[in-house]
Amino acid sequence: MNNFDFLFQETQIASRALASLSTVQVQNVLDELIHQLQENIPAILSANAEDLAKMDSSDPRYDRLLLSEARIAGIMEEIQQVKALPNPLGKLLEERTLANGLHLQKKTVPLGVLGIIYESRPNVTIDVFTLAIKSGNALVLKGGSDAHASNTVLVQLIRQALEKNGLPKEAICLLPADRTATHALLQAVGYVDVIIPRGSQNLIEYVRSNSKVPVIETGAGIVHTYFDKSGDTEKGAAIIFNAKTRRPSVCNSLDCLIIHQDRLMDLKHLLKPVLDASVEVFADEQSFQVLEALKNPLIKQADETHFGTEFLSLKMSIKTVNTIHEAFDHIQQYSSKHSEAILAEDEDAIQLFLQAVDAAAVYANASTAFTDGNQFGMGAEIGISTQKLHARGPMALSELTSYKWIIRGTGQIR
Repeated sequence: MNNFDFLFQETQIASRALASLSTVQVQNVLDELIHQLQENIPAILSANAEDLAKMDSSDPRYDRLLLSEARIAGIMEEIQQVKALPNPLGKLLEERTLANGLHLQKKTVPLGVLGIIYESRPNVTIDVFTLAIKSGNALVLKGGSDAHASNTVLVQLIRQALEKNGLPKEAICLLPADRTATHALLQAVGYVDVIIPRGSQNLIEYVRSNSKVPVIETGAGIVHTYFDKSGDTEKGAAIIFNAKTRRPSVCNSLDCLIIHQDRLMDLKHLLKPVLDASVEVFADEQSFQVLEALKNPLIKQADETHFGTEFLSLKMSIKTVNTIHEAFDHIQQYSSKHSEAILAEDEDAIQLFLQAVDAAAVYANASTAFTDGNQFGMGAEIGISTQKLHARGPMALSELTSYKWIIRGTGQIR
């Protein structure tokens, strides 16, 4: 057994202690974690400053990496929200008695040990632990080297909260920030039950291609908003601005505006707020012909690389289509199946879009910035699943459970 297998086995053993925790025990751990965070804000910010010093502030990941007193307060508030949610374990999903007298129950249980691979975002460390302990799961974390100091301090505080409540600190394990650890986690069959990558498209593709452990794909968001020929310009300009600029470094931010050719003359109005916010725009040939009259250096001609790109920064592309069906074709080709939106007043176009577009979250006349577990009333999320098996969309407590059949008999044999 190598060193990594030993760590994985420790976490697997510790997971048994979490599967039968009472609601009160979980709340006590989370209360202690809030206390630890509050008491150690200077240490957290110091470790985070150490990480930030190694990253260029213009890097799109910088905002994801950044912690502040306000963000730590937000993390603590999310813990309180999760704490208040119903216990997802032991829920009776189905019950019946067979003709032979066997009594069957189908009840929710933890997944077991979750392996989380993520980049840049130390808040994920607390979010996933909060959800994991509430759903009875243990954690093996593999954060990026860019956030290792921050993650290390946060995991230490989590372990203190566990130990102060008589629980094994091994229920959470932070692996070294190197590729060797990533490889070991992807091969941890028999120790880790599922791996959830959170990060760039490249990270998710690497995990999917190399993991022997089942994977739930989350995170990468190549997000489109289609402005239909029936769209409202005032509403559209506000939604496009919000979807692109609220937090450009997160996965639900807008990457590509698709516009019906009949509305090209409204493009200058639709884009004015984002251009005023210094968003760089890569326009296809038809839209560029309309926009070049602005002589704005932020407006550039797009090439093929600007479509299907998750920018994670103040950049976006423009695609012109002749019909709503061409919009569907473009989305189908380039979408990561995260979040897609239509801006339209024609109810037939809205219904067609909502039914035809294949994504975890599909919007009509609203910003894609709402794709978030907290915004959906689910508390903190472990990620946005972009696949169809087990879970889709924001993954919170119920998505971190499986189920098992419980059968009671009186001596039946087959």
